[in-house]
Amino acid sequence: MTAEPGSGPVYWAEHAWLNGTVEPGVTLETAGGRLTAVRGGTQAPQGAEVLRGLTLPGLANAHSHAFHRALRGTVQVGSGTFWTWREVMYRVAGRLTPDSYLALARAAYAEMALAGITCVGEFHYLHHTPGGTPYDDPNAMGRALVEAAAQAGIRLTLLDTCYLSSGFGAAPDRHQLRFHDGTAERWAERVTELRPDATTRIGAAIHSVRAVPAGALGMVAAWAEGHSAPLHVHLSEQPAENDACRSVHGCTPTRLLADNGVLGEGTTAVHATHLTDEDVALLGGTGTGVCMCPTTERDLADGIGPAAAVQRAGSPLSLGSDSHAVVDLLEEARAMELDERLRTRTRGHWTASQLLRAASEDGHAALGWPEAGRLEAGSLADFTTVALDSVRTAGPLPRLAAEAVVFAATAADVRHTVVGGRHVVRDGVHLLVPDVPAALAEAVAAVTH
Repeated sequence: MTAEPGSGPVYWAEHAWLNGTVEPGVTLETAGGRLTAVRGGTQAPQGAEVLRGLTLPGLANAHSHAFHRALRGTVQVGSGTFWTWREVMYRVAGRLTPDSYLALARAAYAEMALAGITCVGEFHYLHHTPGGTPYDDPNAMGRALVEAAAQAGIRLTLLDTCYLSSGFGAAPDRHQLRFHDGTAERWAERVTELRPDATTRIGAAIHSVRAVPAGALGMVAAWAEGHSAPLHVHLSEQPAENDACRSVHGCTPTRLLADNGVLGEGTTAVHATHLTDEDVALLGGTGTGVCMCPTTERDLADGIGPAAAVQRAGSPLSLGSDSHAVVDLLEEARAMELDERLRTRTRGHWTASQLLRAASEDGHAALGWPEAGRLEAGSLADFTTVALDSVRTAGPLPRLAAEAVVFAATAADVRHTVVGGRHVVRDGVHLLVPDVPAALAEAVAAVTH
């Protein structure tokens, strides 16, 4: 068999993860950026691109702050808390321009492609100049992120974030002026000017119940519903947020969101680390998703969230690299299981297949790409191949390849990344950003030195 005229590339996966099982010899035919046929038990067709290892649906990084990539290493010096970390973060945020953000995000997204990530959800709140004055194009920073993802070859859901207060109605401080649109109405006017394209979708975000007053929560939720857009929100990452919310509103942040129409199947709560039993029931009962970011949550000493409990209650789980302490969705997946083992002192809360689904299909759904995250005809032709012959993955039987990848592989084992049927990473080399380490070093230096 060879590719038909007018069709896209044909790939042959040595092993592929299909419907929760590892299948040998899988032919993947593409056209128009989608999979047109997926057949197991085949020999490599003539002219097919051969993918040695385990081919998975592309991974979805459901929660990213691209500029946090500039903090790696710096914020690991010494001790402190989330709140002291935040001060360092603000200093970097204050130095970014549309041009420097484009360079930094392009490099960060290229690092993601090297890690097998084909779609990222960017929780974006750096909207204006450091003093709060809008750029000539009020969406200049958001458009820089769109362009960065395009240049890095991955899909983007720009989760444009409403951020109005330094805390429960207090005016923004000097660091937060560039996040601030003044009112939810002005936020909605600005974000409505953004447009999706073939590789970009526009979503909404509520930074937190600290940063968006209760009276404005409903407007952001209504904008998301009216535009059929995903809605994300930082939730209960810190006990201090819960305490302040109870003091001001007499309820938890989760209850406040529920009472203002924010929860639901189109919403994803990020972190959800410090929840009450009622909070868990509210999230699960409304079908609200939960995005866990274990490497950031442990880096910032946030705590271990009740991931197993919220999933049992009805919340789908997704994964994010958040602050990019590392960019490795395989590490996020296994960390969720291993953290739960430490918390409960029991093993086996999720299978390898369930963790892969959180990192792929459910992450894409949370970002508004329901047609991605599966290797089946009609899905977007976005996939990644992980080596099974590295020092970390060699040895297990092929039928255990999913377990080997989830519990032993790292981003360094990603061999290929394909987006829309075309290689972005081939044999570990990014084809659009040839020297990703150098691009990262130059972009980070521009905003930190």
